[in-house]
Amino acid sequence: MRIGCPKEIKNHEYRVGLTPESARELARGGHEVWIESGAGLGIDATDEEYEAAGARIVDGPDPIFAECEMVVKVKEPQADERTKLREGQILYTYLHLAPDREQTVDLVNAGVTAIAYETVTGPHGQLPLLKPMSQVAGRMSVQAGATALEKAHGGRGVLLGGVPGVMPGKVVVIGGGVVGFNAAQMAAGLGADVTILDRDPEVLERVGTHFESRAKTRFSNAANLHDAVCQADLVIGAVLIPGAAAPKLVTREMLSDMQTGAVLVDVAIDQGGCFETSKPTTHDDPTYVVDDIVHYCVANMPGAVARTSTYALNNVTLPHALQIADHGWKAAMRANPHLAEGLNVWDGKVTYKAVAEDLGYEYVPVEKALA
Repeated sequence: MRIGCPKEIKNHEYRVGLTPESARELARGGHEVWIESGAGLGIDATDEEYEAAGARIVDGPDPIFAECEMVVKVKEPQADERTKLREGQILYTYLHLAPDREQTVDLVNAGVTAIAYETVTGPHGQLPLLKPMSQVAGRMSVQAGATALEKAHGGRGVLLGGVPGVMPGKVVVIGGGVVGFNAAQMAAGLGADVTILDRDPEVLERVGTHFESRAKTRFSNAANLHDAVCQADLVIGAVLIPGAAAPKLVTREMLSDMQTGAVLVDVAIDQGGCFETSKPTTHDDPTYVVDDIVHYCVANMPGAVARTSTYALNNVTLPHALQIADHGWKAAMRANPHLAEGLNVWDGKVTYKAVAEDLGYEYVPVEKALA
């Protein structure tokens, strides 16, 4: 199979879909690997390294979209890239379609076979291709929130860890999954006063056992959520419903009860955000203020630590890329039902139920695509 990896063009997106090591693995399997010149520079991978790995370097993205059977990326294709997609072409990347009608329409109209990293499952229902980026984003959320809390950036002027004789900052983490767990780890490590909210008693038991006295847990109902958020210096939104739009848990009305200069970091922004006042921002202009509350809603947070993120991502995406390349996407999905969960769009149809429901498309089961 001919596999192409273009340079990412989203704002401050330095990650790359294939590392030189991944390109080597695909080339060793007998596949052609085309890399856009300069695609790896954000992780300090040169064209020469890719060529030494057996890849072909091409100028610009056009040859990749025009001639490659599978396109491997990191972020969802931007508007200009979507015009280049071809019917029957395999697109293997993060998509986050539920809150993005425009992208969904373009992928449906293009007739591509779109496989989303974020909905591929594991043996126990986990999301292994999303997990490493969730780990990175969870840890970064505390760094970003701590910076936004500085007075010069509009925040309350609170140091999360405090100092002897001064109370530490209060961090509230909404959601005890991978993002929330990693955010809590970082916040607790800094010495902050950490509270984790979740609706699943088993999650609360797990994180409570892990953190012991270093973090508190609360069941996430309306009263507890409101109480915790209003006392917080930093609130991290770490809620995920696989493939679907995130629920709006912190309302505009609640902001007026929060402390002036408190910070909201919405890690769920790729799925539409879990704060009512959230809107996507970029690394160029990461924050904005609503009702005296600082919002940080960067939609590609892990892109800022591109090298760590790229290698963590390739560790989990490469095995599936090899399966698809070796056997074709249909045979690979028949053999691996977890990979089949990643199919979001096929032949002009939406094949992921949550996306179809959120955007009003007719849902076509994956089984029909594989028949």
